[in-house]
Amino acid sequence: MATIKVLGGQTLCPIAYKLQSSFPQFQHTDICTLELKMEVYMSSTSPGSYSWRRFLLFLLILLLSITNSHISLASAATSTSSTQTYKTYIKTTCNSTLYPKVCYKSLSYYASEIKTDPLKLCNTALEVAIEAAQNTSSIVSKISEQIGLLSTEAAVIEDCIDNVKDSIYELQDSQNAMGQLGGSNAEFQIDSVKTWVSAAITDENTCLDGLDEMKVNTTVQKKIRKSILNLCKMTSNALALINTLKY
Repeated sequence: MATIKVLGGQTLCPIAYKLQSSFPQFQHTDICTLELKMEVYMSSTSPGSYSWRRFLLFLLILLLSITNSHISLASAATSTSSTQTYKTYIKTTCNSTLYPKVCYKSLSYYASEIKTDPLKLCNTALEVAIEAAQNTSSIVSKISEQIGLLSTEAAVIEDCIDNVKDSIYELQDSQNAMGQLGGSNAEFQIDSVKTWVSAAITDENTCLDGLDEMKVNTTVQKKIRKSILNLCKMTSNALALINTLKY
């Protein structure tokens, strides 16, 4: 809140003080200077008028509103331009993956957080893959609880659940390692991350192989395959992005 200035028992710039709360982006001193200049002008042109202060208030509000609108528009334009730059960066980098469209669709939402930071891009890709793995685990677990599954089908689905859980642990380990990158052994740390993500991909493919090798209800198989394939793409993209890191 601006400080009230008093001269000879009279508050200076009373209009500026009142307007400060409505236009906090402007300094009180700037509004006050404008008010004093306009007051001098209005007093000299209409010395006998009692309505000049009301007119002065109207002019001040009008000027500040116009200026505020210009600032807001400029800020919005800058923000939009920056976001587009970030999205372009993500799209360009996603072209290095096997599934660029899936990559861009899953990561562009986080453009304002990722900006053009390769490390943030990789961490976000891992976070998206972990979320996909957790969703897949939930879907497959619900399917395993269906009544009427054959014992062979139940066994394959249980193995798949274990594979996905292993994938989650490996992706989480890789994410934790990404958060500790640095120092002289950064290259070794990156290799460890790649190993964990590769292991996650292996576990996910093992689930798919089990579905293909054993006779599983077609409807059940389609539901599981759809979720697992989406997870495989997310994990594959995360690995491809990590491969672009340079240390």
